[in-house]
Amino acid sequence: MPNASAATILIIDDNPTVATALEVLFSLHEIDTLRALSPEQGLAILEQHDVDLVVQDMNFAADTTSGEEGVALFGEIRRRHPDLPVILLTAWTHLDAAVDLVKAGAADYLAKPWDDRRLLATVANLIELGQANRELQKRVQREHRQRRELENNYDLRGVIWSDPATERVLSLACQVARSEVPVLISGPNGVGKERIAEIIQANSVVKNGPFVTLNCGALPSELIEAELFGADVGAYTGASKAREGKFEAADGGTLFLDEIGNLPLAGQMKLLRVLETGRFERLGSNKERQVKVRVISATNADLPAMIRTGTFREDLYYRLNVIELRLPPLAERPGDILPLAVHFLAADKSLGESARAALQRHRWPGNVRELKNVMQRAALLASKSRIEASDLGLPAIAAEVQSPLDNEPDREAIDRALLRANGVVAQAATDLGLSRQALYRRMERLGIARP
Repeated sequence: MPNASAATILIIDDNPTVATALEVLFSLHEIDTLRALSPEQGLAILEQHDVDLVVQDMNFAADTTSGEEGVALFGEIRRRHPDLPVILLTAWTHLDAAVDLVKAGAADYLAKPWDDRRLLATVANLIELGQANRELQKRVQREHRQRRELENNYDLRGVIWSDPATERVLSLACQVARSEVPVLISGPNGVGKERIAEIIQANSVVKNGPFVTLNCGALPSELIEAELFGADVGAYTGASKAREGKFEAADGGTLFLDEIGNLPLAGQMKLLRVLETGRFERLGSNKERQVKVRVISATNADLPAMIRTGTFREDLYYRLNVIELRLPPLAERPGDILPLAVHFLAADKSLGESARAALQRHRWPGNVRELKNVMQRAALLASKSRIEASDLGLPAIAAEVQSPLDNEPDREAIDRALLRANGVVAQAATDLGLSRQALYRRMERLGIARP
């Protein structure tokens, strides 16, 4: 049995002998106990102490076997502490009320005299499950609190998210926004890197300045320098008039350089100088110009690999990469998929269950951009207001037709897992990759007695 030294059990039983026997049993396994001799005393203790589990009798008045007092006590515990597990004890094994209470949510029903091994295994399972549930609740509450703080304290530009991985990126983006250091946003195409750059700009000290973007991968290499730094008349073929570059346009604000890995080496050298000094010359000009620009860059390329091959300057990489924000692909942010899908849908459309399941199964190689296209196409082509999987046009996945019994643990595997876990079902379920409830169902189907 696992160490449960942090656990406390409340024993509610009018028989001091029973309470003492349970106290001794639990103390041998480093479990603290509290004792109450009546329902009223037990409820009072629950208001004063943190308790992990209740073991309660079903009858308290002398010569009663109806179980009505136990039913009333259980109902009151459930009303005041809905998540607190309760084990029922009674000397009357035929008591239908106790069975009904198990169906109503009681953790277990054991007859007196009880089997120590089964009782301890049940207690261990419930304590472990309760601790896991409390940790989950704390995490959910913490995530809700962090989300509220982000939404209340920062301009998030209407971004849609739910996944913790996205929240971590948003939190760091907002945290570094007010500094003037360059930021590098990495991640595959279509994940929303430009939206992160907009959030940094919106929460920066230059939020009222211009936000200028340049996709370095969308222009021929010979024109990128002119786009960045501007050009005088005659600087290149076709330059019939002077033009302002992106750095001049972004003066006093933010310049977002997307696909920075496509910048040619000559442009990289000039960009490094601007980052270090704020000074540059237009192409074809010897006049030096001065700007103050916050630079945010983004890439889907492996810049360290490009440094090794000599196609990207190492000194520029470290200058751009003072802070790196890695935005994971959509497949690594599963919590974002459904909120984004609903956001991209037309107002008169909704998602059916089969569509939701298909969206969650798809790997989204095109990331958020692909999801947006899929939802817009489905909204246009679906004949009904409720969109189902067939309307999405997603490729079939072979794993979808795989039988759920393919990886089903057999009786021997379950017996071995229970033996390794000393009868603790929650631990055995984890070893088998199942939930506790799923393991109970398989044990029942295979005729395996509960520990």
